[in-house]
Amino acid sequence: MSFSVILKRAVRETVVLAGVALLSVAGCKNGPPPAAASAGAQAMPVAVEVASMASVPNADTYVATIKSLRSAVLQPQVEGNLTKIFVKSGDSVKAGQLLMQIDPLKQVATVQAQQAGAQQQKALFDYNQGELQRQEQLFKSGIISRQAYDQAVQSFQNSKAALDAASAQVQTQREQLSYYQIRAPFAGIVGDIPVHLGDYVNSQTTLTTVDENKGLEAYIYVPTDRAAQVKIGLPVDLLDASGTLLAHSTLSFVSPQVDNGLQGILAKAPIPKSAVMLRNGQILNARITWSSAPAITVPVLAVTRIGGQSFVYVATPQGNGYVAHQTSVTLGEPVANLYPVHEGLREGDKVITSGIQMLQEGVPVMPMQAPAGKAQQPAH
Repeated sequence: MSFSVILKRAVRETVVLAGVALLSVAGCKNGPPPAAASAGAQAMPVAVEVASMASVPNADTYVATIKSLRSAVLQPQVEGNLTKIFVKSGDSVKAGQLLMQIDPLKQVATVQAQQAGAQQQKALFDYNQGELQRQEQLFKSGIISRQAYDQAVQSFQNSKAALDAASAQVQTQREQLSYYQIRAPFAGIVGDIPVHLGDYVNSQTTLTTVDENKGLEAYIYVPTDRAAQVKIGLPVDLLDASGTLLAHSTLSFVSPQVDNGLQGILAKAPIPKSAVMLRNGQILNARITWSSAPAITVPVLAVTRIGGQSFVYVATPQGNGYVAHQTSVTLGEPVANLYPVHEGLREGDKVITSGIQMLQEGVPVMPMQAPAGKAQQPAH
C-alpha cells in the first residue's frame, strides 16, 4: 500500500473522531440526560402553624416603681453619739425591736436629778399634810384662829401642786430617756445603715429605714393622652426587663390630678402577696391592657428582620408541593411569645416556624404540624 493511500485513510479517521467529540461536547452543553433532568430538588421538612384569629390585648407598657404601704425613715429625736448598733442591713425585725442606742448618760443624770427634786417635794408634801391634820383639829377645838388654819391649807395645796409638777417632770424626762433607744416602729426589713458606731447624730441624721414588705403597690405614671381611657379596674401585668411576668393586678387608684413635673397621671396597682420577689423601691415594667380585639398572631421565633422590616416565611402551594415564600408583615407589640399581625398575613396561611435561617425564597418545603402529644405529620 502506497504512502498516499495510508495518509488519506488517517485523515478520514481523524475527521470522524473530531466529529464524535463535537457531538459529545454539544450534548453536554444542552443539559443532563433526561433521567437526571427529571429528578427534582428534595423538599425540606419544616414546622408550620396555621395563622388563625385570636383575642389580642391592646396594651401599653410603662415604667413602674414598687412602694411599700408602710415605710419609715428613722431619725433620732435627740442628739448624741451612737454607742450600739444591734442590726445590719437586710435584717428582719419585729415591731418594737431595739435597733440602735444613743449615749444616754447625760439624760440619765437629768432623770436622777429630777427624781431627787421630786423626793424633796414628796417630803414637804407629807409634812404639810400632817400639819394640816393637826391644824384642823386645833381649829375645831377653838385653839387657833381661822386664819392659821387657812394658812395650813394653803401650804398643803402648794406642796401638793409642787409634788405633782415634780412627778410630771420626772415622767417627762423618763420618756425622753426612751428616745435614746431607736426601735422598729413595725415589723419589716432594715434598709441601708449609713451611720457607724461613735458617730454624732441629731434630729437631721438618717439612721436607717424599715420597710414592710407585705403591703406593696406599683406606682405607674400614665401619659395624659390616655386620660380618657385610664380607670380603676384595668388589668395590669408587672414584667421584668426581659418581659417575664412577675405578677398580675388591676388598677385600684387613679389620681384626679396631673403631675406637673412628669405630665402624667398617677395610677396605683396593689401587688399580690404571692409576688414574694418584689421589693420596695424596685423598678419594673407595667403593661396596662386597655381593651382586646381579634387579630392574627405568629410566634416570635417565626419572625426575621431585614433592614428594620419584619418578615415571615409562608409555605405556599406550588405544583404538587409547597415552597417557602418570604412575606413582609406589620406587627404589633409582642404578647407573651406571640406577635399580633396587622398586615401581611391571611387567616389559614401556613407560617413556617422552624429552620428559618436555612430558608430562601422559593425553596421547596414539606410543612409539618405537631399536634399536642403527637409526632409531626405532614400538613395538608
